[in-house]
Amino acid sequence: MPSLRFHIRFPENKIKEPIIYQIGHEYKVVTNVRRADVRETTGWMDVELSGDVAEIERAVEGLRKKGVLVDPIELNVVE
Repeated sequence: MPSLRFHIRFPENKIKEPIIYQIGHEYKVVTNVRRADVRETTGWMDVELSGDVAEIERAVEGLRKKGVLVDPIELNVVE
């Protein structure tokens, strides 16, 4: 199953929303938080998404539609 990693930045108004939980339920991907720093006004996470590549792409687009910034992490490896 392919796994891709992404750096996600949350605007202040999205900090308290369970966005990673929602993505795991709305799309056929497994979410794995690798690192995170979430505070009251800022937040970021490095997240690994596993699943079909097309479904991972749909999940990333879903994250962006929810208002978070998503960037691929350079060392993505498809296993």
